[in-house]
Amino acid sequence: MVNEQKNIKQDILKILYTASGKTISGVRLSQILNISRVAVWKHINALKKSRFDIESRPTGYVLLNHEDLLLPFCFKEEFQNRIFHFQELETTMDKAKDLAKNDAPHFSVVIAENQTMGRGRLNRKWFSSKGGLWFTLILKPATPPPLAYIYNFAASLSLSISLRRLFDVEVSVKWPNDILLNGKKLVGLLSEMETRGDMVEFINIGIGINVNNSPKEYESNAVSLKDVLHQNVSRRLILETFLKDFESQIQAPIQPLNCQKIIERWKQQTSTIGSPVRIETTGTVMKGFAVDVDETGALIIEDQWGKTQKIIYGDCFHT
Repeated sequence: MVNEQKNIKQDILKILYTASGKTISGVRLSQILNISRVAVWKHINALKKSRFDIESRPTGYVLLNHEDLLLPFCFKEEFQNRIFHFQELETTMDKAKDLAKNDAPHFSVVIAENQTMGRGRLNRKWFSSKGGLWFTLILKPATPPPLAYIYNFAASLSLSISLRRLFDVEVSVKWPNDILLNGKKLVGLLSEMETRGDMVEFINIGIGINVNNSPKEYESNAVSLKDVLHQNVSRRLILETFLKDFESQIQAPIQPLNCQKIIERWKQQTSTIGSPVRIETTGTVMKGFAVDVDETGALIIEDQWGKTQKIIYGDCFHT
């Protein structure tokens, strides 16, 4: 019975989505679904409580912002079987880990409208307010662990290219994985990996994009696309465009030469090289001037005494 009711709710959403912003009467819904108008009303109210933007009107019901809906059936057919959508999760990273261990296919996407325990690098809290795009990619490449780092760089590179093309915004990548807009944080990326023997079992890349939300309420140095463009934009358009760009980036076998090419392209998009930086790890803080990113993805900084340091991991702040 629970699954049946869930399917009816999905069917209602499909009908309202297909209507493309037009009002559908309760009578029409009851006829299509072969249920009573009272049952339609109850399902609609349940969907509203789940925070779907459905408006009740004298002539029926309409799905607001239908172009922004992130349910699997809204995506192009090539993506539909790889989309896992949830209204609320603790984190998409944790859910993706469970799905990756339970045979979720390569290049699956776990999406949450809201995260109650979203996290960033070094376990910092990530505020996931309504209107943002919060998702984790599940990758299962035939790749040895020493080359796994390149997927993070390829993801941030691809997303920066997608955002520039879609909205003509001057975004830049910040080592190791963030994306900045006007010097403020627009996107955060976080990755986790598990191995089996001498090969990668899966790599999960969590991505949070400030799209139609207002992140400044929680983080003063953050910005959303809506803040800059002064209008709502389609999260689904962003996600589909990014998935295509990213998939094309990683189609070639991941070998040292291809890694070097991705790093070189990434360096053309970064604002870290040439900036004074502060690098924080769990136990240390280093300051210097970012001079390069090498072929392994490590950040090269020059400290105040002119000594070169190679930074493998850490949280980077432009100062």
